[in-house]
Amino acid sequence: MTHKKAAEDAFTRIEGELQEISRWMYENPEIRYQEFESSRRLADYLGEKGFEVEHPAYGLETAFEATVGTSGPRVVICCEYDALPEVGHACGHNIIATAAVGAGVATAGLVDELGIRLTVLGTPAEEGGGGKVELINAGAFTDAAASMMVHPSPRDMLDPSFQARESFTIEYFGKESHAAYAPQMGVNALDAFVQAYVNVSTLRQSLYAGDVVHVIVEHGGDASNIIPKYTRSSWGIRAADKKRLQELIPKVMACFEAAATATGCRLEVGSNDHPYDNMVNNPVMASIFARNSKDLGRPMPTEEDLGVEGGSSDMGNVSQFVPSIHPMLALEAGGAVNHQADFAAATITPSGERAIRDGALTMAFTIIDMADQEVWDELGPARG
Repeated sequence: MTHKKAAEDAFTRIEGELQEISRWMYENPEIRYQEFESSRRLADYLGEKGFEVEHPAYGLETAFEATVGTSGPRVVICCEYDALPEVGHACGHNIIATAAVGAGVATAGLVDELGIRLTVLGTPAEEGGGGKVELINAGAFTDAAASMMVHPSPRDMLDPSFQARESFTIEYFGKESHAAYAPQMGVNALDAFVQAYVNVSTLRQSLYAGDVVHVIVEHGGDASNIIPKYTRSSWGIRAADKKRLQELIPKVMACFEAAATATGCRLEVGSNDHPYDNMVNNPVMASIFARNSKDLGRPMPTEEDLGVEGGSSDMGNVSQFVPSIHPMLALEAGGAVNHQADFAAATITPSGERAIRDGALTMAFTIIDMADQEVWDELGPARG
């Protein structure tokens, strides 16, 4: 029996269990760093399948590390499981998690023959929080030869580059007053936010393709008849790569500062997340993945074929540290896209279940080929 046939048989034996876990996650979504039940269920499942499991791991309550094998290059499969506020698993992390676990279990019985170590790494808080950045800093990827994961999307894509991203909390401090009786005695912090928004909107005409600035208002005032003395907003700034992002951020900051000057408010800028780097897809790994995916009936177009898409991931940070890939797997979601409720619903359809199977087997087969072909020296050095 070939290694790939053995891996496929091992996956088929647990496929129904993975579908059940995916549906359970859909029905029980947990947001960033609150994934207590999800991480426990996934870690326990891997433990039952013979993995040596540490949970919690690396100082994070909802991270885990599950490993098989004692020698050879170490491959890390990243397993995401955090959901979004309000819309649950609208980014399909239930599929990411179960595909990662499926790939791990499918390959686990082969690691000694392949001469590798295999880790399924539970990585919390991708949807803001930067769990993988915390794990990088804690040493989770230090001896990794390669890392991979898959992600649901409206369309297949082999090599998304993603955008570099930084997030900021912007606070304006003014002075309250009666909005009708004595508005002239107030300093309006809401005006400062509005002016900042207008400034950024004016800046948009000079942004490059791939530059994105987006915002939500977290606090805009307390009552309509009180001049707002305080506002807080959360901003995301994205660009095609780290270099362009560092050019863009000062321009956006100037918009915030100008609004403070114009309104007489005090500005405070805070960082509410780790910076996310753009994704660097390893060409050797991507080529092997593409060949295996095609053999399974899912040809993988490239970003060059389809055009660059927006979005960011802390997997980009991993890819800057260790050779990595992050292919996207299409779901039939009726036109819905990531972060919409209908996309979440699509994760538990037959299309979602196929993505679990295709993602798990293609990662497993890619790992097998990497080991059989001994490509480790071809992957290139870590960039961290």
